[in-house]
Amino acid sequence: MIYRLDNNLWFPDPHRGDDDGLFAIGGDLSVDRLLLAYSNGIFPWYSFRDYDEIQWWCPMDRYVILPHEIHISHSMRSLLNKNIYHVTFNQDFQAVIDNCSELRIEEKGAWLGPQMIAAFSELHRQGFAASVEVWDGDEQLVGGLYGVCLGRCFMGESMFSLAPSASKVALIALAQLMEKNGGLMIDCQFETPHLRSMGGRHISYDDYLAMLRQE
Repeated sequence: MIYRLDNNLWFPDPHRGDDDGLFAIGGDLSVDRLLLAYSNGIFPWYSFRDYDEIQWWCPMDRYVILPHEIHISHSMRSLLNKNIYHVTFNQDFQAVIDNCSELRIEEKGAWLGPQMIAAFSELHRQGFAASVEVWDGDEQLVGGLYGVCLGRCFMGESMFSLAPSASKVALIALAQLMEKNGGLMIDCQFETPHLRSMGGRHISYDDYLAMLRQE
């Protein structure tokens, strides 16, 4: 069942949504609504060229990486040991989200348009979204990722690479930082071969919520 949101700050029970995870449309991308959404495992995702209203998703089957389970292949270990790249955190959020958008903006179904960029940039300004940057040298940004930070969990939104394996370097660095600081989960939203190779696994929505709300 698909619900229509109004201007009030609320979400229906996502257990009642469609099998693919879509359960609501409408509302806005205000900071308060986004924080309410992510604190309940809900995220906005829609083709901004094809739909005038925001679509809200909450799959009952979630794909996550637990920081201590990050898989680093032999080839990735060799790359990391060469120290070709260096990694920073929250040094250039805008460049990361802009690259994530620009590299896919012409694709059918592109979702990271101006409205989304503005919303996540505001989340970052208020301390609820973070970026990981991968640099070749001191000034050349070659990869990265960004997402929403709540409690001990990181809800990944998008990543990009302009050099071989740069996004994998970003993900490994994020997982290692989270493991060091007691982080519990990186939400990948959907399974991809790339994320599966990095140690992703399926968990239920109820297990996801329990982890998200763990202090």
